[in-house]
Amino acid sequence: MASTKKFDLEKSLAALEKLVTELESGDLPLEKAMQKFEEGIKLTRGCQAALKEAEQKVQILLKSAGGEDLQEFEVDDE
Repeated sequence: MASTKKFDLEKSLAALEKLVTELESGDLPLEKAMQKFEEGIKLTRGCQAALKEAEQKVQILLKSAGGEDLQEFEVDDE
């Protein structure tokens, strides 16, 4: 993010969860739902950027410490 304000991932995730709940309720007029959807897209992009930055920092730290390369993380879909 270009601003000097630090991105707050936890706050953004909470706001995103609230938006999803509001949209899933189906009680919003179309125009308001579209505004909420657009806000959700912006939050999602910010979260993705913050996670990518964190991953890059971890890779840098591992390489500078002589650690092994990162392995792909697999999630069990139970």
